[in-house]
Amino acid sequence: MAASVSAPVSLGRFVWVELVTPDPNAAMAFYTKVVGWTVTPFPNQQEYKMWTTARGPIGGLMAIDAQMKARGVPPHWIAYVSTADCDATVKQITGLGGQTLVPPTDIPSVGRFAVFSDPQGAFLALLAPQQGESPAPQGAPQAGEIVWHELATTDYRAAFEFYHTVFGWNKTSAMEMGPGNMYQMFGQGDQPVGGMYNGDPAMKRPPSWLHYIEVADVDRAAEQIPQLGGKVLNGPLDVPGGRVVMAVDPQGAPFALHTAKPQ
Repeated sequence: MAASVSAPVSLGRFVWVELVTPDPNAAMAFYTKVVGWTVTPFPNQQEYKMWTTARGPIGGLMAIDAQMKARGVPPHWIAYVSTADCDATVKQITGLGGQTLVPPTDIPSVGRFAVFSDPQGAFLALLAPQQGESPAPQGAPQAGEIVWHELATTDYRAAFEFYHTVFGWNKTSAMEMGPGNMYQMFGQGDQPVGGMYNGDPAMKRPPSWLHYIEVADVDRAAEQIPQLGGKVLNGPLDVPGGRVVMAVDPQGAPFALHTAKPQ
C-alpha cells in the first residue's frame, strides 16, 4: 500500500497497483528488467515490497498466501481506487449488484481497504487513506508509471453506469473497434484514464481489468518478455497516442506496456 500523506481524498482516482503472485522473487527479477522498476521494502513491513520509479512508489508486490491458494486465486494485478469512506462505498457497491471479496479492513498507518467485484465480475480494490493520498504525478507519464486502465467485460454500458454511480467517472470519447463493438473511454473531467469494451465471447475470458505500464521502448520490452519467461499475447501494435503490447508474466499474471508517441 502507498504510504499516506496529508492531502484531501478524492473519489474515484487510481492510486495504487498491486501484483499478487506465487513467486515474488521471480516477479521482481522479471519486472525490474522489463519495466525498469526498482524494489523497495514497505516501511516496517519487510515482506511487502513496493514497485518504485524515479518519482516514487507506484505499486506493491505480495505473495499468494495459503488462504488465497485454497480459494484458487490466480496470479493477478489489481488496482486500488480512492474513496473517502471505504465502508460506505462497499455498501453502495453491493446495493448496485457488486460483491465484496475482501471486507473493509484496516492497514495500520495506511488506511482502510476492501476488494470487490462489479456486477459483471471484474474486480478492483478500494482504499480510504488514513491521512489523505499522494497527488497525481504532473506532466507527461514517465517510465514505470501506470498510464491506462482497461476493462474487458460482457456489458460495457452497464459497467460504465455502475462505475459512474460509484466513482463519478464520466465518458470522455469513444471509438469503434469493429462493427457494433465500441471502446468507451472514461475519466475525471476531460482527462481519460482508461477504457471499457465488450470482450470477445469466443475467448471465454471472465471480465477483467488490464493495467498499462509506461516504458521507454515497448518493442524492446516485447523482445525481452519471452526471453525472461513471459509470453506476448498481442502486439506490439500502434494505438492512438502510442504503441502497446499485451502479455503475461512468467507466473501467469496479465499486464500491458505502453510507449507514448513522441511529441
